Amino acid sequence: MSAAFEQPSPWLRVRQVFSGFDGPLLLAITMLAAIGLATMYSAGFDHGTRFADHGRNMLIAMVVMFIAAQITPHKLQQLAVPLYLAGVALLVAVAVFGITRKGATRWLALGPLVIQPSEVLKIAMPLMLAWWFQKREGQLRVADFAMAGLLLAVPVGLVMKQPDLGTALLILASGVYVIFFAGLSWRLVIPVLVLGGIGILALVLTADAICQPGVDWPLLRAYQQHRVCTLLDPTKDPLGKGFHILQGMIAIGSGGLSGKGFMQGTQTHLEFIPERTTDFIFAAFSEEFGLAGVLTLLLSFTFLIFRGLMIAAEAPTVFTRLLAGAVTLSFFTYAFVNMGMVSGILPVVGVPLPFVSYGGTAMVTLGLGLGILMSVARSRRLMQS
Repeated sequence: MSAAFEQPSPWLRVRQVFSGFDGPLLLAITMLAAIGLATMYSAGFDHGTRFADHGRNMLIAMVVMFIAAQITPHKLQQLAVPLYLAGVALLVAVAVFGITRKGATRWLALGPLVIQPSEVLKIAMPLMLAWWFQKREGQLRVADFAMAGLLLAVPVGLVMKQPDLGTALLILASGVYVIFFAGLSWRLVIPVLVLGGIGILALVLTADAICQPGVDWPLLRAYQQHRVCTLLDPTKDPLGKGFHILQGMIAIGSGGLSGKGFMQGTQTHLEFIPERTTDFIFAAFSEEFGLAGVLTLLLSFTFLIFRGLMIAAEAPTVFTRLLAGAVTLSFFTYAFVNMGMVSGILPVVGVPLPFVSYGGTAMVTLGLGLGILMSVARSRRLMQS
């Protein structure tokens, strides 16, 4: 009888499950989710079932976030090596047995399922490197950073070979963030930044010469070279390769201060904006909500990133600090690259805008990343209680 009275009530059990969830992070997620749903309704209400599917994908991502938040950082650390090895093995399988669509071999058939293994590495990469530096806490040497670079280079190289420059960039960024937070010396970082700046300047100054027909660039495929040349001067082919960038810039500029109004975007609904529900949805959002809406979106992302970095700073272990910091800055990379390419300051690559762009796999990956942040924040709060 006494044991029965000691059992917690259902309400108490529910409270225990949700205890430790980070309120400010949930607020940031809610703000961005609301913006994403409103934008998708306007851009995709006449685009088949895009809005309903986007809402479904968002719900799935929230379920994934909730489940991931229940996994303790210790268990996440145990999953790091198996998940990384499985991801790399799947990438090798893609290179050998992969499905090719539109000239890219990025997918793998597993029975009735068709998956894109590169998405796994967006989470597996920071997990693996955070595990690596946790194991070497207090005794880091140059060789340890070199090994981390090798662990990063393998999946990035395999994804670039598919080719998928956008996903390779995201995996590379997530790994570089971990290596930087682990204590990489500024003496190594600054020369790379200087060389990068010199390379960009040289590219701009020599654009007319190197973008002539018949000029091949080393290491880049023809379509990647065309994207860079189109970025440098989209007006050279306004109805062809430059069409995407020009129409996106027109839509953003026509929004003005307050925008044309919800569901009133002419560039969007007259279908001048290509991929208006996926990669270029930021142009549709800017046209209808203007500078005021863009600032609101930027503030929402800034709030999310700031809160994520606070969670990382307060995390109790090296593993959780590195993991939370890398996952948080991955959201920054998503947003910066997407907005940059639509605005004409970065080459066009297939990077979605978090919470806003349509895409099931990317949304699930987003939910998993948020769940990891919740897990880190939750573990710290439960330790303090």
